[in-house]
Amino acid sequence: MSQTELVNFRAVLKNSNYQITKAREQLFTALLNPDPQTINEILSKSAGKIDRVSVYRNIELFEKLGIVHRVYIGWKYKIELTDRFTHHHHHLTCLGCGQIIDIADEKHINEFIDRVTSKYGFTPRRHQFEIDGYCQKCQS
Repeated sequence: MSQTELVNFRAVLKNSNYQITKAREQLFTALLNPDPQTINEILSKSAGKIDRVSVYRNIELFEKLGIVHRVYIGWKYKIELTDRFTHHHHHLTCLGCGQIIDIADEKHINEFIDRVTSKYGFTPRRHQFEIDGYCQKCQS
């Protein structure tokens, strides 16, 4: 984990009048993963360090504070850090196996979003671009 991420995380908590606890820092560390994670994956990483109830409560708090957000796969979801802590990206989500693939070609997506918002005189504050479908393995 880079010091910058931890400093930013602590600032978010402090600026929102929440305590910086060891459990919250350990959970944040468990969330530092390039791929979205299920609650069970997060619980496994946190086993023995943070109790189950604290993980759920702090995930809820982190969502409220904009530290994490949910990436939906049908009615299920995975958790990942928001753009405050990772680069902004978009996903392809397989409805068969649940695999989530980061879309590497951000340039064209961002150009499209810029064209659309400009055409309608719209000033975007945030956006999500997600495509649900089936990966090559699940199509076979």
